[in-house]
Amino acid sequence: MRAMVLQQPGDVRDHPLRPTVLPSPEPGPDEVRVQVRVCGVCRTDLHIVEGELPPAKRPVVPGHEVVGIVDRAGDRVRTVKEGDRVGIAWLQHTCGTCEFCLGKQENLCLQARFTGYHVDGGYAEYAVVPAGYAYPIPDIFGDEEAAPLLCAGIIGYRALRLSGVKPGQFLGLYGFGASAHIAIQVARHWGCTVYACSLREEHRTLARELGAAWVGGAAEPPPEKLHSAIMFAPVGELVPPALRALRRGGTLAIAGIHMSPIPSIDYDNELFGERMVRSVTANTKQDALDLLREAAAIPIRPHTQRFKLEDANLALKALKAGTIKGAGVLTV
Repeated sequence: MRAMVLQQPGDVRDHPLRPTVLPSPEPGPDEVRVQVRVCGVCRTDLHIVEGELPPAKRPVVPGHEVVGIVDRAGDRVRTVKEGDRVGIAWLQHTCGTCEFCLGKQENLCLQARFTGYHVDGGYAEYAVVPAGYAYPIPDIFGDEEAAPLLCAGIIGYRALRLSGVKPGQFLGLYGFGASAHIAIQVARHWGCTVYACSLREEHRTLARELGAAWVGGAAEPPPEKLHSAIMFAPVGELVPPALRALRRGGTLAIAGIHMSPIPSIDYDNELFGERMVRSVTANTKQDALDLLREAAAIPIRPHTQRFKLEDANLALKALKAGTIKGAGVLTV
């Protein structure tokens, strides 16, 4: 099969992903093999490719926003059948026995395995996943529309939940890439007033198009104090101004898997008043199911930019430069 393979991390300007022909994977007894149609390009892929996340598997095929057709199922699989259209997301295995798994917090499992990081992902013609983590894709979405829902959408949805924002409240979004452009559609559906802060003008334009009540620069204070905020930009220096923008009792949810160092926080002006900071770590299976159901009901309309599989390095360069309006998607 054709695949884009990472042998060693490197700057995306140096094209560290190499086109390679690999043997097609075979599913285990509880797994399915998916013939990949498209795979979204996520910032986590960029962190993996450039070595900002510690290596977990080398070589590795990145990609964890996979949409495709099941073409082979393991002997014990009963919930998915050949011909089904499914999605593969970031989380694809947990131990099932630790305190986190038993408490429905499997996203915190220390034995978790992640697609495109611990196991080969979707920058290829085929990918394998445990049947329990092969998510049915609602018919309302085309393949390209569905891809960014499988990480950008799921993580944005979990971040909305952890931010504690309630219908009708004021929500701030810091950074306006793939995840934020989906989260704002959910928040607007909930009746929230959304204030977006972003460095790039094309992202600010998209925020306006999607219903932001106010759009400003990356650290610009919004015109109203916020009940909740989500930090999508992996920029630690934005955390203090985001905290200052919160009302007393507000929560800042940090949605990235990696972030530059956070400066010291002024307790009196940025944290006192029961303001809260919490991180968002992966997702539970229920997060994925809930997001896909609600996205179909709204319906969410992701904005995508198409790249060929062989142009995965170019897609990651565009993601790093911030020039993708919405989400990048590789067509396989």
